[in-house]
Amino acid sequence: MTHAADLLFRNAEVHTLVEPDATHEALAIRDGRIVRVGKTYEIEFLEGVETDVIDCEGRVVLPGFVDAHTHMETLGRYLVHADLSGAGGPDDCVEHLRESADERGDHEWILGFGYDESRWDAGYLTSTDLDRVSGERPVAAFREDMHVASLNTVARERYEDDMPTGDVKGDGVIVEEAVDVVYEAIAPGPEETRELLVAAGEYANARGVTGVHDMVRNSHAPRVYRDLDDEDTLTHRVRINYWSDHLDAVSEAGLRTNHGSEMVRTGAIKTYTDGSFGGRTAKLTEPYEGGGTGQWVVPPEELRELIKRADGEGYQLSVHAIGDRAIEETLDAMEIRDDPGAARHRIEHAELLSEEAIERFAESGIVASVQPNFLKWAGDGGLYDDRLGDERRTRTNRYRDLLDAGARLAFGSDCMPLDPLLGVHHAVTASEPSQRLSVTEALRAYTSGAAYAGFDEHRLGTAEPGKLADLVVLEESPWENDDRIDDIEIATTLVDGTVVYDAR
Repeated sequence: MTHAADLLFRNAEVHTLVEPDATHEALAIRDGRIVRVGKTYEIEFLEGVETDVIDCEGRVVLPGFVDAHTHMETLGRYLVHADLSGAGGPDDCVEHLRESADERGDHEWILGFGYDESRWDAGYLTSTDLDRVSGERPVAAFREDMHVASLNTVARERYEDDMPTGDVKGDGVIVEEAVDVVYEAIAPGPEETRELLVAAGEYANARGVTGVHDMVRNSHAPRVYRDLDDEDTLTHRVRINYWSDHLDAVSEAGLRTNHGSEMVRTGAIKTYTDGSFGGRTAKLTEPYEGGGTGQWVVPPEELRELIKRADGEGYQLSVHAIGDRAIEETLDAMEIRDDPGAARHRIEHAELLSEEAIERFAESGIVASVQPNFLKWAGDGGLYDDRLGDERRTRTNRYRDLLDAGARLAFGSDCMPLDPLLGVHHAVTASEPSQRLSVTEALRAYTSGAAYAGFDEHRLGTAEPGKLADLVVLEESPWENDDRIDDIEIATTLVDGTVVYDAR
């Protein structure tokens, strides 16, 4: 006897993302897993008296998005503090920060997150700008890449002596390790961390995200995630990538890559090599426009030792490398073992790639964990053009070349912003052939590709029988609206067959 399903989708356009062009009319879920995909009459045999039925009214059903590189606590801060991501210049930032100060007057710090000066006529925010927000309370505004921050005079005078001199750039602008000093000073306690992560999780669900790989450092997030899991209130799957300065603690606690529950698992050991293009600190082979080749955040010798140790203890590695020199050094360090792909070691961002580096990704099996929303900087006159010049900007974010070479590709957002359909839109509409993907390829990078990067391809990433029922329902087809995928709305998001977001 065939058992009835718990939930049926019918009148749908189901894309499993296994077969390139195949679609199905209906889908059945039982005990949190997909049990059948096919024609309506086949699926209706599984309808019982207690089966819930959702009429999708022609909407598109896909596997849920897995964001392979997020900072959920930071995303929560965007939502709770001043969101500067849409600001058109310093004056807008000052206004947003003043509003936040009024709303959260019980907090000492006035905080803003996500500004992007590359879209302004002005440069970074400065103490001169932020002193207009407050002359009594400390004010910090973080650039969206989190490698640059701006401080008012109160904050700058309080912490400047604790910062590496070379990372203090003048008039309240700081980079890299100096930013870490401030970030530690504003670190939330367990209760606020829970507030931030719950807000971030709701935001992610509303954008079709059913799983995240969260980069965690000096945070109460691991404890909060496990508390939410124990309470059965966590609405997305979490893979915790621990920063390398936690390696001793992670090792001593007996945590290992892939250990955990159905909802919360230990991921990789995360580290930097270089900085960012926004801060002119990504490490390059040839100088930036205007001079300089960036800086090491973790020098190559130290990186090799870290990878040797973590790999030897059985951990996956997740290494931030943006400039071509940094990517080259990271590949060298990861290739100390014969099969880095078997460990699913990952290079995060990989923005400026040489031909040789692309071939090495393919041959080694190292995962390219990349952020398609960064293509917003790739146009004529954009951030890459300003930092790298016209020729090198066309060699950034080469997703087409990586896939054609046979490399593993996983998409994430880096929370700039967290929005998979925006990233898919940028990948599909990229100006350079070396960057551009088909709709199916881009969706796969945000589903099965990201699942693979987290050792999860056997339970996530496709909408086929046997997989967990983590699904997203779109109001429109990205294949039929490939010039405006970023405008498509999310109708419903499910995790484990349970609706966690519903806008219908």
